[in-house]
This record gives sequence, C-alpha cells and structure tokens, in this order.
Amino acid sequence: MDKIDSRILRELQDDFPLCERPYEVVADRLQIPVDELWDRTQRMLDEGVIRRMGASFDSGKLGFRSTLAAVSVRPEDVERAAEIIGQFPEVTHSYLRKDDFNIWFTIIAVDEKRIAAIFEQIRESLSLDSYQVLNLPVKRLFKLDARFQIP
Repeated sequence: MDKIDSRILRELQDDFPLCERPYEVVADRLQIPVDELWDRTQRMLDEGVIRRMGASFDSGKLGFRSTLAAVSVRPEDVERAAEIIGQFPEVTHSYLRKDDFNIWFTIIAVDEKRIAAIFEQIRESLSLDSYQVLNLPVKRLFKLDARFQIP
C-alpha cells in the first residue's frame, strides 16, 4: 500500500460523494485517472484491505426497530438453525459462538410486532423452549465510528 492507496481509503471512508458519478469526483479530488482509482480500489478489495463497501443507515432514524438475538441449539442442529435464521431478510448478520447461546444474530424490522413474529417462527421451527431464545433489544445505543487512521 502506498500513499495514493492511503489517500483513496481516506476519501472512500470519510467523504464519499453522493452524486451520479462519485468515483469521478473522488478521482478528481485525488488528481488521478478514474481507471487508476477503480484498479486500486479493486486490488484493495481483492487483497482484503477493503472488506466491505456500502452505505450504513441509522435504522432507528428510519423508523425501524432492532434487537440483538441469540438461540441455544444443540451442536448437531447449528447448520439447520443457521438456515432457518438466515431465511429472514430482517436478519442482518449472524455468528456462531462457543457458549450455551451459540448462534447470535441481529434483527432490524418495521416494528416490535414483526420482531416477535420472527422470534416465534424461529422458536417453532427449531422446537425451542422460550428460555432457549434471547431477545435483547437496544435500551441505550453505543455506536462506534470505526475508521482506519491512515498516515
């Protein structure tokens, strides 16, 4: 990674333009050809320097409700449970943990009623008792604005 890559990363994470041709604007700011910007960005994606590119929206300000959730399933049921949980478009991501509650996931839905319906469908599909499903809604939000400090 050289100084141009560092400058590209700064521009992409700090001041990405919202316009019809944002990469042309970024290339102009950096005083490099847009093709070079594309090539360098693609290389950084391929190498894992950039893991994800996309917008982040504040779901609460958009009127949605969110919750952190977990289920406790037997090890032999993990894959099936992950498939069932993953079928809901409201589940943003999930991960496996080595704990009694071994699958954790987040739900962002239109309202609490929809969240409750998702929990009930998951519980019924996996034949879980209510104590095997955790609903941990946000009480106080702590949002980290994690950005790379690029020299």
